[in-house]
Amino acid sequence: MKSFNAEIQGKQIVEIDWAERWQVYQRLQELDIPCWCQTNQPLTVQLEDVSTAVQFWGVMRRLTATRQELIGLLETCWQQSGSEK
Repeated sequence: MKSFNAEIQGKQIVEIDWAERWQVYQRLQELDIPCWCQTNQPLTVQLEDVSTAVQFWGVMRRLTATRQELIGLLETCWQQSGSEK
């Protein structure tokens, strides 16, 4: 069986628009994901592994998805949860 390497080659830096940076910054801090922001600069996020990248994607998805998309995702989760019982 081939092993899976969850480490991203090198560190990826992702810049976030200033309009969303404070909300993203607070959530990433709660998740212990390294991030920083200088005055009048976009938020910079350090993604070191796949797990961190997925968490970051989830934070951004929550902010950028429309209300209808979020409702659809929630309904899908409920349906899957109900079928597992």
